Amino acid sequence: MINDVHKYRKSLKMTQEDLAKKVGVTRQTIISIEQGKYIASLPLAIKISKVFELPVETVFKLEDGE
Repeated sequence: MINDVHKYRKSLKMTQEDLAKKVGVTRQTIISIEQGKYIASLPLAIKISKVFELPVETVFKLEDGE
């Protein structure tokens, strides 16, 4: 899975801690998502997308074969 969490977070001048607090997870979770080490659950992906005011499929994309 490819995600653009880092890109959209930076565009809003938001820290990892800011985003983590808004969606109810730890900063480490946001770091792991941005680095591709952790795939967000659907409810978490929706929360993150709502913070960015974007559709979930814009922020998170499946790669071919997934």
